[in-house]
Amino acid sequence: MEKKRKKILVVDDDENHLTTTRELLEDEGYDVVVHQNGFGATSCICANQPDLVLLDINMPALSGDNLAPLLLGNDCTKQVPIVFYSSNDEDSLRSSVAKHGVAGYICKGDMSELRKKVLRYLRSPKNAG
Repeated sequence: MEKKRKKILVVDDDENHLTTTRELLEDEGYDVVVHQNGFGATSCICANQPDLVLLDINMPALSGDNLAPLLLGNDCTKQVPIVFYSSNDEDSLRSSVAKHGVAGYICKGDMSELRKKVLRYLRSPKNAG
């Protein structure tokens, strides 16, 4: 019996980050869906039923920190762990996580950290740190 591959949705306005992140996570054996801005992310989550959402904070028009509370309050999306995936400094990311109640954060740029933390969030969304 084949094990079901985990699905990850990456929401980011930067096409290069989307491409790089998708390729890296696909190489790790995940199914990856990308969405290029905050608008429509709720529908995308409902349609794709990902196991994890990596959400950029710094997006024009609808930023990740404004989108996160909407996702956490929506019946269709509130069960999906949301992780901020950002180039912001760690102090501001920790503060954003605490303020918005998402599962955690991953800093952009460190690919080995991305691999490790995605695996941890998929295993135990609330304790990945």
